[in-house]
Amino acid sequence: MKIKNEAMLITYADSLGTNLKELNQVLDKHLQGVVGGVHLLPFYPSSGDRGFAPMDYTKVDPAFGDWSDVEQMSQKYYMMYDFMINHISRQSPYFQDFLEKKDESAYKDLFIRYKNFWPGGEPTPEDVDLIYKRKPRAPYVEVTFKDGSTEKVWCTFDEQQIDLDVTTDTTKKFIRDNLTFLAQKGASIIRLDAFAYANKKIGTNCFFVEPDIWDMLRYSEDIISPSGITVLPEIHEHYSIQLKIAEQDYYVYDFALPMLVLHALYSGQVHRLVHWMGICPRKQFTTLDTHDGIGVVDVKDLLSDEECEMTRESLYSQGANVKKIYSTEAYNNLDIYQINCTYYSALGNNDQSYLLARAIQCFAPGIPQIYYVGLLAGENDIELLESTKEGRNINRHYYTLEEIEREVERPVVKQLFRLLKFRNTCPAFDGTVEAEQVDVNNLRIVWKNGLSEAKLEANLATKQFSIRYKDTETDWTTLM
Repeated sequence: MKIKNEAMLITYADSLGTNLKELNQVLDKHLQGVVGGVHLLPFYPSSGDRGFAPMDYTKVDPAFGDWSDVEQMSQKYYMMYDFMINHISRQSPYFQDFLEKKDESAYKDLFIRYKNFWPGGEPTPEDVDLIYKRKPRAPYVEVTFKDGSTEKVWCTFDEQQIDLDVTTDTTKKFIRDNLTFLAQKGASIIRLDAFAYANKKIGTNCFFVEPDIWDMLRYSEDIISPSGITVLPEIHEHYSIQLKIAEQDYYVYDFALPMLVLHALYSGQVHRLVHWMGICPRKQFTTLDTHDGIGVVDVKDLLSDEECEMTRESLYSQGANVKKIYSTEAYNNLDIYQINCTYYSALGNNDQSYLLARAIQCFAPGIPQIYYVGLLAGENDIELLESTKEGRNINRHYYTLEEIEREVERPVVKQLFRLLKFRNTCPAFDGTVEAEQVDVNNLRIVWKNGLSEAKLEANLATKQFSIRYKDTETDWTTLM
């Protein structure tokens, strides 16, 4: 199915109900017209990081269901699947074969062995300092082979996520085989997770290494584009990288929007948000929340350091049940540039502020993605957080079917569903957009497409807003 200009739900296979069959029930019963697409977070057998340490892309984790459940979804929704282009599970058959057979393994060239990568087998302290890291250490794990020997292999993230050597023929075949398989299983978009980390080169920071990274992007796109499918590179970094990728006509993420909207709502000032809407890519997916934390690094230079710090501090002071410690090593936080909190709780569990935030997202350039907790205006799950000591679990509540029945009756959720249905069906959103600062506190965003027009006017200080639309020369209708 082709990508539609309709909101996309982001969800795990077992978060709205306990498995894919129940998720399909929830989609059919509650979300028809509310979302047009589904980003189904990794549903493959995995050994860690809630699915992001995949063992085998050709299988669905039996705990969730099987391919028929996934393909049933793909008949009704445009789908996004994840491909972890940077790494594979330590428990995967590929890495286990490597541990058993070492140099005789057919998969030995899948991985980056320190002894082969670095001159002398080890990086210098300067080399380590140069690498763009999410952890304060050299990116490796030491592994023991069946013969008792040990080696260091490249590992950027969790110890269950072993990096791939994307330069070798073995890995290129691995990428081709798996992307081709996923393309045949109902994907509309394949998200290249941790994309910027994929290429490593001595003398660089090993993050978005040019021109190598462009070759990797084109290689991936060329594999699946004959099937009418596209790639979406996932990168959390300075917004200029998204602009650079968008210039090459790829879809990108708007990861700057979450902090910019929070800044506008906390400060009441609209100038930073309006400036970004003027320069941001148009071919993009917008987010306010995802399965990870609220990204901070993406907004550097769109907010000043002082404004960014004000936004962070306001989140902790105005947000509901959120503490700084939840985003630290004490709660196994892997990314020092993210704040762990649901978006609803970041706004103090305030319905009016939250609906305004979603209205801004729906009117921002791009296609809105909405995380399942955000779709139900979910509060921070402190119980899950404390029972697991995993910071990101604050925003990963498991909803039962009974809970969902209750949540969809809340006025804020009903209003949000109404807003998303409007965003999915109003022809104005297929046209052009203009955002303007009316004054310090007020903004106006207008979409036009022929006679169809949609207008959001909002006061960020009072949180009052209106949405109006028309499909003729004169008659305006008020949505909210």
